[in-house]
Amino acid sequence: MKIAIGADHGGFHLKEMVRILVDELGHEVQDLGCYSTASVDYPDLARLVCEKVDAGIVDRGILICGTGLGMSMAANRYAHVRAALCHDHYTARMSREHNNANVLCMGERVIGHGVAEDIVRIWLAEEFSGGRHLGRIELYSKC
Repeated sequence: MKIAIGADHGGFHLKEMVRILVDELGHEVQDLGCYSTASVDYPDLARLVCEKVDAGIVDRGILICGTGLGMSMAANRYAHVRAALCHDHYTARMSREHNNANVLCMGERVIGHGVAEDIVRIWLAEEFSGGRHLGRIELYSKC
């Protein structure tokens, strides 16, 4: 899969770990920044990733900030983005299985690197179950 990754300064260190992990798992990684801990605005990084997901240029995106909240709110403003803020293995699995999330959001200041690694592994491996969940996802466009 093609995975676009972005983070603000609050998620920079976790993004670096996730970028390496996603590459090691055999996916094509597009690191869209930020590239240091210098202060940046999270909506700008969310836009870079979500425009690629929204247009189908990449299969999925991963966004990281301090809490994951800002990134998830910014990401869900795009028509074809279903961003999920995940903080454990269960939310990661359900976001894919039931919600077909195509953008994963995490907070570096909320979860440790070990938990984040588990979340990313599960989120990239889990498939959408379809069925009754597909109809619910189709209702998103009517909100």
